[in-house]
Amino acid sequence: MTFKKFIFQLHKILGLTTGVVVFIVAVTGCCWAFKDEIEGLYDDYKKVSPQNQPILTPTKAKELATAIFPNNTVHGTLFKKKEDAIEVIFYDAEPEFYQSVFLDPYSGEVIQVDDHLSGFFAFILKGHMRLWLPKAIGEQVVGVSILIFIVIIISGFILWLPKKRKNLKQRLKFDWKKTTRWKRKNFDLHTVVGFYICSLALILAFTGSMMSYNWLKYVVYKSTGGQKEVSFIIPENVSENGMRETKIPMDYLIEKLSKENPNAESFELHYPKTADESIYVEVSNSKGLYYDSDYRFFDQNTLEEIETPSIYGKYENAKVADIIQRMNYDIHIGAIGGIAGKIIAFLVSLLTASLPVTGVLLWYGRTYKKKKALKSNKNA
Repeated sequence: MTFKKFIFQLHKILGLTTGVVVFIVAVTGCCWAFKDEIEGLYDDYKKVSPQNQPILTPTKAKELATAIFPNNTVHGTLFKKKEDAIEVIFYDAEPEFYQSVFLDPYSGEVIQVDDHLSGFFAFILKGHMRLWLPKAIGEQVVGVSILIFIVIIISGFILWLPKKRKNLKQRLKFDWKKTTRWKRKNFDLHTVVGFYICSLALILAFTGSMMSYNWLKYVVYKSTGGQKEVSFIIPENVSENGMRETKIPMDYLIEKLSKENPNAESFELHYPKTADESIYVEVSNSKGLYYDSDYRFFDQNTLEEIETPSIYGKYENAKVADIIQRMNYDIHIGAIGGIAGKIIAFLVSLLTASLPVTGVLLWYGRTYKKKKALKSNKNA
């Protein structure tokens, strides 16, 4: 067996094995690309009339929201601009619970409760991440399939390369005539489309795999010269317990940060789970992006700022290897390039979804042709 024949067999077997998974992941990826823009068309309830008075403190916001879900865990509270509602986010892993309570920042009135595990985009995300299977099974199936898809992309490129340079031109465009049969058109759709999107599809697949596997994230980080911890680390307080004042220091934090960062998009405050854990606040500096956010940690007794050994600290302190890791999600969804980047991610995902379809048709056509030829020889 020659090298190319081996690559062809590998490409075919892996493609047939993972085709359904790749198709579902790619189609759901298309649907997810413009989630924020689509949801922005019907989220008027998140806006309020600005008032010339103080907004709710983190402690009060948590108290009001917990009255609605007393048996669930508050993940954090999101503070945006003066005209935005306060969002208190609840999350529990087992049993899975993910809802948000939106409060009027001035009166404390409950505006709306959103269930993030129901609705169209929740359905799409479950399909994208786990094929609507149980989490433990589905995530593994998707993770392995996307790693295999990376091999399929590379093997497909090797098969695409023509033996002679003069044949390169016909591999770069559709040369269809009225007499061109559908099998040839299908072959061109698979090979020409595959060539033009292979590099971007490889990026989407690789960034997706980095989110699935911590070992891959670690390897990429260390190979790019990273020196910090790749995992998210919340440092402990630096002060001793019992130093807290009558008023809770945490309640001054959002006001303090707002003055320091007047152009920030939002502040997501996370409440300490223990008496020793610091408060951490995710400061979003750009709308629709995550990589340049600041992750800041404060002693819950004194509000003294504490540094973390993780890559998730202040963006200004991030090195090249840190930035590469931080950009992973924004690259994966195309947000790194703004609306143009999302359009590209959408189109690449859509065209990627076509590859398993045209690939199966190629396999079926060749298999059916062989069977038909054998049958004709027997009847002759």
